[in-house]
Amino acid sequence: MKHRTRYEDEDEDEPYVVIERRGSGATSFLVGLAVGAGVALLFAPQTGEETRRQLRRRARRAAHLARDAAGDLSDNVVDRYEQAKRSVEDRLDSAREALEIRKHQAQEAFRAGREAAQQARLDLEARIAQSKAHYRAATSQTRVARRSTLAPTEDAKNSADPESE
Repeated sequence: MKHRTRYEDEDEDEPYVVIERRGSGATSFLVGLAVGAGVALLFAPQTGEETRRQLRRRARRAAHLARDAAGDLSDNVVDRYEQAKRSVEDRLDSAREALEIRKHQAQEAFRAGREAAQQARLDLEARIAQSKAHYRAATSQTRVARRSTLAPTEDAKNSADPESE
């Protein structure tokens, strides 16, 4: 036994309606207004002159409402555009300020690094000069000490060795 889905029972040649929602409610309102006015005319127990007068009045009212709706829509669009423009400009200004701050910080760090490197070089050169001075002083003292130790030994050697004279 084969089970059928509820869609298989429907005839494929049968037309169907697709409803899409787009736009604002203003268009739907105006269409409803026009349809309502047409239906009211069909069922109104008035003379032709009264109906025409009423139609002119309603047409003026509908035109006025349409102008107001268009003006409101235009104002709304302009307001949103201005708001978006201000928001973008504020963000750009904020980004520019942040960029300037980072640029200044980088320049300061570079300058401080350069100064620290120069100071370190000067300190190193001073320590090298100091080491050289200590080395020279120590070598000089060692030579003097060696000479003073060797001099009495050589004198004693020379006096003990009669042949060397």
